[in-house]
Amino acid sequence: MRLGKNGTRDRTRAAPRILKWEQCWGFLRLAKVVLSVMLMCAPPRVSAQNDTEPIVLEGKCLVVCDSNPSSDGAITSSLGISVRSGSAKVAFSAIRSTNHEPSEMSNRTMTIYFDQVLVNIGNHFDLASSAFVAPRKGIYSFSFHVVKVYNRQTIQVSLMQNNYPVISAFAGDQDVTREAASNGVLLHMERADKVHLRLERGNLMGGWKYSTFSGFLVFPL
Repeated sequence: MRLGKNGTRDRTRAAPRILKWEQCWGFLRLAKVVLSVMLMCAPPRVSAQNDTEPIVLEGKCLVVCDSNPSSDGAITSSLGISVRSGSAKVAFSAIRSTNHEPSEMSNRTMTIYFDQVLVNIGNHFDLASSAFVAPRKGIYSFSFHVVKVYNRQTIQVSLMQNNYPVISAFAGDQDVTREAASNGVLLHMERADKVHLRLERGNLMGGWKYSTFSGFLVFPL
């Protein structure tokens, strides 16, 4: 600020500079208000790595973002975010504890039935039908061990997924009193897919005590 001829401050030169600063601050305040209104009016967006890819947070929570979330027991918000517990487990193991001959139903359907459940976490294995129903989409592991007793016939046991044979095992040694048909597999299953064992060849008229059928969820998709 400069002094005039009479020794007083020259205010005529400082006034325009103050006016310019006030204009700048006013413009910034207006821009801030406009930006706030735009953010308030913009529709919410939820982003994820893709439509179904899970995100694990510290190993304790599994968050799945899906545009069409399924009703598989998860908590689903209106934004399409499905939240499931990362510690949820699915597993079963069934055995045949008696040597009784198969029932009329078993002879008709050729389903291999079990009479005792050792493990059934999640309760997705139905003992009456001896079938497992997948509670959610994922990769599952299955194994079976079907014993034939005092039976010289060759047997073929198939693991059926939705009534379609996926894998088979054979037992046909005629010189032993007990022999087992065993196999195992990893399957990609959708929610509500069904898996059971079927006798494709031979019979189990001597019984199938000590036979086992087991499976578990490896990881969800």
